[in-house]
Amino acid sequence: MKAIHITQAGGPEVLQYKDYELPQLQQHEVQIAVRAAGVNRSDILTRNNPDAYGGDTPKAQIPGLEVAGEVLAVGASVKKFKKGDAVCALVPGGGYATHINVDARLCLSIPKGLSFVEAAALPEVVFTVWFNVFQQAKAKEGEGLLIHGGTSGIGVMGLQIAKALGLKTFTTVGSQEKLDFIEEYQLAKGINYKETAFEEAFKEDKIDVILDMVGGDYTQKNLELLNTKGRLIHINGMKSLTPQINLWTMMSKQLILSGSLLKPQPIIVKERIAEEVKEKVWPLLASGQVKPIVHKVFKLEEAAKAHQLMESSAQIGKIILENSAS
Repeated sequence: MKAIHITQAGGPEVLQYKDYELPQLQQHEVQIAVRAAGVNRSDILTRNNPDAYGGDTPKAQIPGLEVAGEVLAVGASVKKFKKGDAVCALVPGGGYATHINVDARLCLSIPKGLSFVEAAALPEVVFTVWFNVFQQAKAKEGEGLLIHGGTSGIGVMGLQIAKALGLKTFTTVGSQEKLDFIEEYQLAKGINYKETAFEEAFKEDKIDVILDMVGGDYTQKNLELLNTKGRLIHINGMKSLTPQINLWTMMSKQLILSGSLLKPQPIIVKERIAEEVKEKVWPLLASGQVKPIVHKVFKLEEAAKAHQLMESSAQIGKIILENSAS
């Protein structure tokens, strides 16, 4: 069996395609022949610092947080899957591989009509969006949602889900090409943040929830933009993790500022997300109301090239690694 190993902390060049031995299948797990794996910005953090998450999350040797493939075997206590089933799964690492053992509670049957490549684009972004926007921020029909980085994997999926569930959607992107994409698919009211200040562009709109991955000086601007009792949720701080804010803004408008990391969440939290995703989001995918958007597919052994593209932020939608040898 093969996998992409992080040989040491560093740039894309530290990712090497090597042999590995798959651990013994546990009774609560399914063994998957991985056909495709999603690439996420979190994988960059892991590659730069394999110890990044700490706590109960094991040190990463093989990156990758989402996979799709065929079930090869099931553990003794697994009842809802059988050999040959097509599944996708959220994993705590190890996705860049030809095979993986996964807790069955984090596996979902692939929605009807989707390929393995499309299905591999789903778990990490869908779980992240659902956990943050709908479970944490409790966004509901009729509210306004702003997602910064609307053409990222999370952005594209989040805007689609929110719009399908009756929210009013807003977004920021960094180029005319990306803005054209947002407008073509009618995903949101969007602006190019390099040309227009978002806090001015959306100040007359009712924004109740903001999903932010930028941080830095966006933070106070987000707080000022939010409607009374609005919720600001952080999932990254690409600009800065140490912003300065005016607490009066929060107090006077009764705002909630929060944030989370999905990867180190306990399994019981991820299981609850999976159950709600299956109930609320999977029907939207089956009906075609929500669609995975794949920007580019690389071979598994080309993971370094995939990371270079991810770091460029040039993609619209998801980057996928495909394993044709499984």
